[in-house]
Amino acid sequence: MKRAIVLLLAALAAVGFAVTLYWIFYRAPMQREPLYFNQKIFYYHIGCAFMLFAAVFTCGIASLLYLKGRRGRFDDVATAGGELAVLFGSAMLVSGSIWAKVAWGHWWVWDARLTTSLLLWMVMVGYVLVRRFGGPGSERLAAGLGVFGMVDVPLIYYSVRIWRTYHPSTSTAPGLRGDMLIAMLFSVLLFVCVFVVLLVYRAGVARCARLIDETREAALDAGLIE
Repeated sequence: MKRAIVLLLAALAAVGFAVTLYWIFYRAPMQREPLYFNQKIFYYHIGCAFMLFAAVFTCGIASLLYLKGRRGRFDDVATAGGELAVLFGSAMLVSGSIWAKVAWGHWWVWDARLTTSLLLWMVMVGYVLVRRFGGPGSERLAAGLGVFGMVDVPLIYYSVRIWRTYHPSTSTAPGLRGDMLIAMLFSVLLFVCVFVVLLVYRAGVARCARLIDETREAALDAGLIE
């Protein structure tokens, strides 16, 4: 992706934060019982959830392509996607716990959607740890974890339909109207911009690290360095 496009998305994200904060706290109406002001965390919670799924699919698809052709550029994208999945997953779980404390009186309940979301986050944490500490050859093991995490996403989405859960159905979002709907759309678009910028830059860092390692290995094989 061209540098100018990435910089434009970064600028849009910076502006988007200001616009989103204004729309959420000054335009979108406050929900009544039981959430009141705490309902406003919904706008960032749902944005983080969408980006978690986007990051997991990015990691999983790139991992499949890497396993098929062993091309390093796909592994770079998978690495970036896996780390972003941990980042957005952490934000989603924390914001969801704040919501749960107000709505249900508990920071955490072993609800089907919450439990499967926690499982996905743990899988992606495992992916990052394998990449960081697995040593030579860990790329294929990490790629397998990335693919496994991608399979868990549909289970999270349909969990509220398969089991009776505390968590509200995903179908509640289309029921938003007026300023609440605009605030949600602004929030999602904001997180899309942030996600793309972070993905491109993190994949670029991974690519540079890989090229340095490949150059060093080639120099060792040629006897240029010890």
